[in-house]
Amino acid sequence: MTTRKPFGVPQETWVDQLIREAEERGEFDNLPGKGKPIKGLDRPWSLDDWARDMIKREGVSILPPGLQLRRDVERELEEIMKLALEEGVRNRVARLNEHIRETNRRLHEGPASMVKPLDADDIVERWRKVRNASG
Repeated sequence: MTTRKPFGVPQETWVDQLIREAEERGEFDNLPGKGKPIKGLDRPWSLDDWARDMIKREGVSILPPGLQLRRDVERELEEIMKLALEEGVRNRVARLNEHIRETNRRLHEGPASMVKPLDADDIVERWRKVRNASG
C-alpha cells in the first residue's frame, strides 16, 4: 500500500524523504540508462519534441492512410526480396494484397489510394532477378 502524506508535512519535504529512503534501500541502483547522459538536456524542450518522441516510440503513423499504405507496400516488398523460398514470396504477396484491399475498402480520409493489389507472378519474377544478381 502506498504511504499517505502525513498531515502538516509539506508535500515537497515528504516527497524528498520518500526519494531519499528509496535511494538508501537501493531501489534506483539498477535502472536502465544509469550513468548515461539524459537525452535532450542540452537544448530547450518543447511540446513538439514530446509529440515527436511519442510518435517515434509508439510507432504511430501520422500519414494519411493512403500514403501509409504506399509506405507499407514499399517496406514489405523490400522484405519479400530477402526471402529464401518462392512459396514464402507468394504467401507474403497474398497477405500484402489482402492488406491493400482492406485498406482501400475502408479508406475515407486523405488522398485516395492509388495502390492496387500486386501480381504475384510479377513479384516472383523480380524476386528471382534479385536472387540471381546477388548469388
